[in-house]
Amino acid sequence: MADAADLYSLAREALLEITRDDTIGDPLEVVYEGEGVSTVRFANTLPGYPGWLWTVSIAVVGEEEPSVLETELLPGDTSLLAPDWVPWVERLAEYEAAQGALSEDDDESDEDDDDESDDDSDDDDDDESDDDDESDDDDDSDENDSDDDDDDDYDENSPRKARGGLRREFDGVDVEEAAEAAGLDGSDGDDEDDDVTRS
Repeated sequence: MADAADLYSLAREALLEITRDDTIGDPLEVVYEGEGVSTVRFANTLPGYPGWLWTVSIAVVGEEEPSVLETELLPGDTSLLAPDWVPWVERLAEYEAAQGALSEDDDESDEDDDDESDDDSDDDDDDESDDDDESDDDDDSDENDSDDDDDDDYDENSPRKARGGLRREFDGVDVEEAAEAAGLDGSDGDDEDDDVTRS
């Protein structure tokens, strides 16, 4: 009969041919099945397989060297047990409670979204109102500037205006004074123009 340590060593070497070293846990037991066959079991560390065991069957015949028959991952005594039975009424109550909590979370989330949407809408309205006010101010300013220009153009009391709406000064020269110096009377010219018009 082969030594247990030798069987563990041989079984581990066989497992390394089908899986990684980090998935093989501690050696658990060697079971002598009879007729020269032994079963070696190791703990399994693969995620998703709780309670499963790495199992290696080894044959030892007479004085010959032990040989590996098969390697496999088998469920342990507790790996395939069904969970504790829970009455349907209790399971239904837990389900309804979970659904109610989920519905409340959805309602709170919708309310928060609505509040944020209202705030954004108010901000947009305020911005549009400010833009309208600025536009109105610009229009009023343009109208005032236009009125000022008209007043300057049609001011009858302006020192630059002479009789008949003509400019009294031209490039800094007083037109009437220049006419008098030349022996011309601007008023006579105006009377003659009136006589011609009446005739």
